[in-house]
Amino acid sequence: MLTINYTYRIYPTAEQQALMLEWLETCRHLYNRCLRDLKDWIASRKCSLDSCSLNREYIMSPDLPFPSYLEQKRQLTQWKKEDPRYKDVHSQVTQDVVKRLHNTWEAFKNRGFGFPRYKKYGRYQSFLFPQFKENPIAGNQIKLPKIGKVTINCHRPIPEGFKVKGVRIVARARGTIWYAVVTIQSDVNVPDPLPFGRGIGIDIGLEWFLVTSDNFRVGPAQFFRELQSRLKVLQRRASRKVKRSKNWEKAQLKVARLHHQIANTRKNFHFQTSHLLCDMADMIFVEDINFKMTSSGFLGKQMLDGGFGQFRDLLSWVCWKRGKYFAQVDHKYTSQICPECGTHTGKKELQERVHVCDECGYQTTRDHASGRVILQRGLSNVVPMDCREGKLPSNGVLSGVLYLDKCRSRNVNSRGLEASILSVG
Repeated sequence: MLTINYTYRIYPTAEQQALMLEWLETCRHLYNRCLRDLKDWIASRKCSLDSCSLNREYIMSPDLPFPSYLEQKRQLTQWKKEDPRYKDVHSQVTQDVVKRLHNTWEAFKNRGFGFPRYKKYGRYQSFLFPQFKENPIAGNQIKLPKIGKVTINCHRPIPEGFKVKGVRIVARARGTIWYAVVTIQSDVNVPDPLPFGRGIGIDIGLEWFLVTSDNFRVGPAQFFRELQSRLKVLQRRASRKVKRSKNWEKAQLKVARLHHQIANTRKNFHFQTSHLLCDMADMIFVEDINFKMTSSGFLGKQMLDGGFGQFRDLLSWVCWKRGKYFAQVDHKYTSQICPECGTHTGKKELQERVHVCDECGYQTTRDHASGRVILQRGLSNVVPMDCREGKLPSNGVLSGVLYLDKCRSRNVNSRGLEASILSVG
């Protein structure tokens, strides 16, 4: 079973937009109510069987069952009688709110941290229509239950053989920009791509966004830092407005739209770079770095501006979609090993950007050497390889391994500009 999400921009009318914002607020209230019942039940069973705390205890009936998904789904019928706001929202949308909370609860139990939190105003930004009998998209309109027909920018049609299973409505920029995430499904099985052809290793960093094992370089991504001065001005203006006033809302909207522009620009750059890399090779290897840990240091702003975690996820998706093999390799000591002779050259400081091997005399940039080591580790997991020669043995040659692509002699920066490559190999 193949499931894909397509994201479309929608343009609701003023009345539809007001209705959807009201639905979001109702869903937020319902989410917090379910979470409150869950936390109250847990708090009532924290004390020991033979004693209570010196402060206080939250006491509930011992016969009260655990507020599970099915139990709260049954209570939802009674809550609709008590609060008429829940009736105005589509029934399947409210049921999905309860399911959303319990999915978060189950995820918390599996990982052991990150207890679900209450959603404050403006933090609940999407709701889901989980079921459709037929395709709701017709021409340039999408038909949503209880909302009506909404104008949609259907920039790509639904492929033949796929059925629409659900539609999630997402609000961005304080409820002024709207998207419809359409989930389509087909009864087919697509196998994961197998290793074949020519491979490249990718080293991700801050001096260059990435450097491949062929010394192909992409300039650093600085989307946030380029607009940081503008963002600083807008945030300063917003801080001087009376909170919750109309001028404050207008100022906050400008800040939100600029953040939305930065995020969209970064994501578009990641997609373009991913497709460019897929044009260059048939196998792509990257490091399995935990970018959450690296983004908490003194270079946190630069790491978050690059969006390396998002890029790795999008690269994996683009490789699967285009039939390219994608794999992650161990990131340890990739900058300390010589790709020519395999000698461990010792730890390098962050400011050392040149790799020099005392054993064989090989010299190149640090990122290029790391890219070659990543490629060697990736190929060693799929085919036998002689690291010193850097070639595949005759009994392990993959089809197209000597293919030189059209993009190998180009250099790209974050603005999409091209320049001649400095050196190859």
